[in-house]
Amino acid sequence: MPFDSLLRDILTSRVYDVARETPLDPAPRLSARLGTSVLLKREDLQPVFSFKIRGAYNRMARLTAEERGRGVIAASAGNHAQGVALSAQHLGMRATIVMPQTTPDIKVDAVRNRGAEVVLAGDTYADAYAFACEEASRTGATFIHPFDDPLVIAGQGTVGDEIVRQRPGELAGIFIPVGGGGLLAGIAAYVKAVLPAVRIIGVEPVDADAMARSLAAGHRVVLERVGLFADGVAVREVGEHTFAIATQTVDEIVLVDNDAICAAIKDVFDDTRTIMEPAGALAVAGLKAWAAAQPDLPPGALVAVLSGANMNFDRLRFVAERAELGEQREALFAVTIPERKGAFREFCTILGPRVITEFNYRLSTRAEAHIFVGVGTRSRADADDVLVRLREGGYRVADLTQSELAKLHVRYMVGGRSRDVTRERVCRFEFPERPGALLQFLDTLGGRWNISLFHYRNHGADIGRVLAGFEVPPEEDAAFDGFLEALGYRSFEDTGEDAYERFLA
Repeated sequence: MPFDSLLRDILTSRVYDVARETPLDPAPRLSARLGTSVLLKREDLQPVFSFKIRGAYNRMARLTAEERGRGVIAASAGNHAQGVALSAQHLGMRATIVMPQTTPDIKVDAVRNRGAEVVLAGDTYADAYAFACEEASRTGATFIHPFDDPLVIAGQGTVGDEIVRQRPGELAGIFIPVGGGGLLAGIAAYVKAVLPAVRIIGVEPVDADAMARSLAAGHRVVLERVGLFADGVAVREVGEHTFAIATQTVDEIVLVDNDAICAAIKDVFDDTRTIMEPAGALAVAGLKAWAAAQPDLPPGALVAVLSGANMNFDRLRFVAERAELGEQREALFAVTIPERKGAFREFCTILGPRVITEFNYRLSTRAEAHIFVGVGTRSRADADDVLVRLREGGYRVADLTQSELAKLHVRYMVGGRSRDVTRERVCRFEFPERPGALLQFLDTLGGRWNISLFHYRNHGADIGRVLAGFEVPPEEDAAFDGFLEALGYRSFEDTGEDAYERFLA
């Protein structure tokens, strides 16, 4: 795609028929913490609470009268769907939106409220996309791509135009969330054309890093699977057009985990009193990670694009639990203490005035007890200091702060031991979360091996997480390995993991 043509399309875009010019707001608390000026581009303030309205409308406003008569169809996890639905409503067109069955209800309801027909198909965006393409061929409706269309990219590029016009002074870098790459490509193409010294930094989740892998490989890479927590960027393959633009304009990609995203949601709330969806806070998480890795921050402001605020309320439970860990303000430890009167008080004395956020205990033997404890901390270095103090106090201690097994399951299961279990193999599973999904998962597990442990907790997220133990005789290990491989669900074996051995084995 010629850059001059793209720039012309950005400057002549019709997005403001339905979209608004969003503010570039300062983030005073985050700026003070990082020691540099941080600005937030508030795309969460669009009529559909996401930037997606820009690209969708710019594409649909250019349809011919004949194309408008046939209607449009789109595949989306939610935000593009709302953009297409509102655009169709404004233009008086029929719209069909195909959404994965894992899409949060708030997004499904918002699309229906705009008058669009919603079809739920598959568990991922890839499934919905394939179904929508088939329907487009069958019905003659125009397919509105969520990111890989020149006019969609141009519509998203108007965000870059606004940032350049609204900047209060020098800019050092712009952090942009990346799914298929439409927003990244649009902003990058415009900003590099007018302010080439400004760094363009894409941000992806570690488990949905298609752009990072593609740029490293020099060609588009298709991910085998993607994490669904940040569902707005859960894309297995970036666009052809977007990748071509990114190779020429993007300076680097930063990867962040879910805990960092949850911490960023809290950061945005602290400065704006607004709650972002995970993909919406992705750029802030990347900005923080990038800033922390710089020996000296460059002069000029850092901009993070807040891309959306369509948060499923139920998911706030998970976000609140993980935000403190992501901000390194809580550490989790497994500690062995003597089983006698006064032992708990002695333990707390070593911790001093620190806040204990969680304390789980159950009698193990008459000689000693294993406790699961959460401690309020100020930083990772502070958590390391707690670890040293406990060991100097003579305690056997393990740091579980980075253990997914501990964070997702063990903290809710402490004391769940059984002396009757024989040769247990313990695995974590992830499956698409939707009504009936847990029953389907259990049916798939079958009954060949006795289930000796099971923990499931609905987090309000797009994936269900189960911890299961199976009694597997040694001679059946190979068959069990084959079962896990053929099961069709993502799995991780945690047999022998420290948190399991201390509290559940």
